[in-house]
Amino acid sequence: MLVIRPVTPSDLDQLLALAELASFGLTTLPKDPDFLQRRIRDSGRAFERITDAEPRGESYLFVMEETTTGRILGTSGIVSKVGGFEPFYAFRTETEHYESEMLGVRREITTLHLVRDHDGPCEIGSMFVHPDARGHGAGRTLSLARFLFIAEHPKSFDATVIAEMRGMIDDGGRSVFWDAVGRHFYEIDFPKADYLSILNKRFIADLMPRHPIYVTLLPAEAQAVIGQVHPDTKPALAILEVEGFRPTGMVDIFDGGPVVSCRRDDLRLVRASKRVRVATVTDEVPDSMALLVGTTTVAFRACATHATITADGEIALPGNAAEALGIASGDTVRTATLKPTRGSVS
Repeated sequence: MLVIRPVTPSDLDQLLALAELASFGLTTLPKDPDFLQRRIRDSGRAFERITDAEPRGESYLFVMEETTTGRILGTSGIVSKVGGFEPFYAFRTETEHYESEMLGVRREITTLHLVRDHDGPCEIGSMFVHPDARGHGAGRTLSLARFLFIAEHPKSFDATVIAEMRGMIDDGGRSVFWDAVGRHFYEIDFPKADYLSILNKRFIADLMPRHPIYVTLLPAEAQAVIGQVHPDTKPALAILEVEGFRPTGMVDIFDGGPVVSCRRDDLRLVRASKRVRVATVTDEVPDSMALLVGTTTVAFRACATHATITADGEIALPGNAAEALGIASGDTVRTATLKPTRGSVS
């Protein structure tokens, strides 16, 4: 069974192995052991200190573990609130209408405006699933487990949640959007700029143009990728759209990928999930449905399983799920359907 849990220091080697498999554009999972070690440490502190207080930029990193082998097959993360000392940067797209009666020409001209948000939203990211685990619902479970955690601790996360979706980057790490825009100002290639952005964002403010960029002046191939999602990221975007995420009109300053967002309390899983008591743990769960189930303790764990909601509003869990979560009859869990369906707990 696959279980989602907080990352631990002992996961470093496997996390590095996952980073080696990740392609360009997964900024927060670099092939850098020192950075990943710091990220694991910061995540551990965030989980230990969560008290439903105001968000202060805590970074939470989850891993997806195969319980029988201990193998780590994926990662996902949350930053409770971006901004502050290092603001959140993006391009806001704006479209204006121009017309010349003399020429009989009407045009819609799109411009890119640099956004600096010092009091930013909650951001989800670091989503990566090992190729061996793709195509069987593991990605959905890994992505949605974050929202179950947010639902349990809503005050610890900003009221708006965003996700920067990976844009069009080729297998060699080239971004035509970066080559058309950023490279002219920074004189470095996309992989280096992307990596530097996780270490210190100061260079962005130092050199990024402060005036609007007219999209019509960019090469056609760069114009075509603005707001487009990398093919490998489309399944992740589809999952987020079901949960309530919508385009913001902003794009990533490095690869031009879209930024999507949803109000925290409007997320399907936040609205629909409920705390329920575990009535029984059994090997036979009749009339079951596909649920995401998570613990309500600081030692957060979550998994997808087929379970039954009883007439009394309690849950009957299969034994392997209860074991993976470390719970027993009488404990309290938070649960929701994996997908919105009629007649379910959602």
